[in-house]
Amino acid sequence: MADRILEAAAEEFEACGYAGATTAAIARRAEVTEAQIFRFHESKQALFHAAIFTPLNRHFADFQARTAGAGMDVSEGRDVARAYIGELLDFMASHSKMFLSLAVANAYSPEATGGIEALDGLQAYFRKGEAMSHARVGDASRIAPELMVRVSFAAVLANLMFRDWLFPPGMASETQIRDAIAAFVIQGIEANGPV
Repeated sequence: MADRILEAAAEEFEACGYAGATTAAIARRAEVTEAQIFRFHESKQALFHAAIFTPLNRHFADFQARTAGAGMDVSEGRDVARAYIGELLDFMASHSKMFLSLAVANAYSPEATGGIEALDGLQAYFRKGEAMSHARVGDASRIAPELMVRVSFAAVLANLMFRDWLFPPGMASETQIRDAIAAFVIQGIEANGPV
């Protein structure tokens, strides 16, 4: 029952956003009563965290484990950087509804998200990117690594979230779009030195 509630909540939050989703609608979707929801989750906000933050944290942890050996240092160069960005694109694309739900909730109901810092997996991803940047260029970076990794992440995420707005049908193939995103991010990273 608990898993069914979380699945229904994730679907409802993704479909209606935090403000539009109701515990009554989630209960109907899960085929339980609202009282049963509140036996597992003390509030709608707690349910949102469990339905959105917990899976995203798990997915980020899995992503971190899969890319643990990947690095963007000089010895491996652009091919590794491109593969790493491709993995990030795939990860974000497969979880775009969760990201969108989180972005909408953060914009319209910031009390629901309790701060993006609660996404431990995302913070770990940022720390990994910062460490890779420090290992590559040391303290000689023109742009602070903690800013670079976040701007790069935002560029990839925005390209996916606004895909329909940015890339009308026929403008470019999927491969061309992915290559353009990777080239953009790599060129940005190279502001601190060659990849």
